[in-house]
Amino acid sequence: MKIGELAKRSGSNVETVRYYERIGLLAPPARTDANYRNYSPADVQRLSFVRRARNLGFTLDDVRELLTLADDGAQSCAAIDALAARHRTAVHRKIADLTALGTELDRVVESCGQGVVADCHILEALAGGATVLLATRRGPLPSQHAASDLKVL
Repeated sequence: MKIGELAKRSGSNVETVRYYERIGLLAPPARTDANYRNYSPADVQRLSFVRRARNLGFTLDDVRELLTLADDGAQSCAAIDALAARHRTAVHRKIADLTALGTELDRVVESCGQGVVADCHILEALAGGATVLLATRRGPLPSQHAASDLKVL
């Protein structure tokens, strides 16, 4: 099958397939007489595995390691278990961080007095007590704020 069909069957796009070939996650496929890439059903399975692992948050290095381990079916799966356990720990840490972030955002949003920007508790909380620099409007906003366009509150 051609690259477009591989991409479609695996839920990827053509550029992703080419990228994974370049970095070695997919082996370069055989070529047809017309020099088209010619993929097999095994390539669909491998690309689908890579896509699923990436969707679960595994890094490209993790995916490479998982594929290397999967290619040797006779070895113990202890290394795969260890990699998955490390990833699980990282996921739980991210969940805790996001939960704390959600709690802080809830607190900040609830403290909003619906007043004016100069008295905004949300900006104050984000600044963490530091001096806040805000752009003052002098005609159309420039694409990059020059020092003269900034006002210290």
